Amino acid sequence: MLMPAHGVRILIATRPVDLRKGHDGLAALVQNMLREAPFTGTVFVFRSKRADRLKLLFWDGTGLVMAYKRLEASSFVWPAVRDGAMPLNRAQFEALFAGLDWRKVRPLEVKAPARAE
Repeated sequence: MLMPAHGVRILIATRPVDLRKGHDGLAALVQNMLREAPFTGTVFVFRSKRADRLKLLFWDGTGLVMAYKRLEASSFVWPAVRDGAMPLNRAQFEALFAGLDWRKVRPLEVKAPARAE
């Protein structure tokens, strides 16, 4: 499975897009709609109007990578439709990609140790 590395920035485009777009079309949307740079390694997640499909776009250092997923029996849980993008952490992204409700995923609150033992 293709999953972003830890520490990689992940952004969801909250407005549905035409998923017939390819690499160049989605990269243009990143620049024009999201006002982001598509060649930074950020993973951009795009949703379909029916909410049962998504496309990922990211730069891996040598080229643009695009992945597509369609759920067969349900739809993805998406944030409210508005302009712009919304960040996700890796755990939330993995839940979204698996078709789970990513809103229920919360990072652990861990207090830093006072000293090493």
